[in-house]
Amino acid sequence: MAEKDAKQAVAKMSEDKKDDIMQNFQSFKNYLGDQVHKGEKLGLGEEGLAKGAKRVADYLADHEEPRNREEKVLNELWNVANKEEREHMAHVLVKLASETN
Repeated sequence: MAEKDAKQAVAKMSEDKKDDIMQNFQSFKNYLGDQVHKGEKLGLGEEGLAKGAKRVADYLADHEEPRNREEKVLNELWNVANKEEREHMAHVLVKLASETN
């Protein structure tokens, strides 16, 4: 997941595709896992993956409404976290996604 590409991919994604991913938290985790695996195949390390995850999370927090309870909790945590905490959360999200698929 290249940093700019990840943000652009989410922004350009069709609403139907977003709905499919965001309606169910397991689908959301599976999608993230697929993106992490793609990034790993491109040679991105943990830091690069976390930076990409942070950019996507920033985009989602600013432009998308949570569509289930789990996403609501993540959104609220993201919104109250400072920069350093968000970086840690991005690493945790990459770890979660890596273990999903």
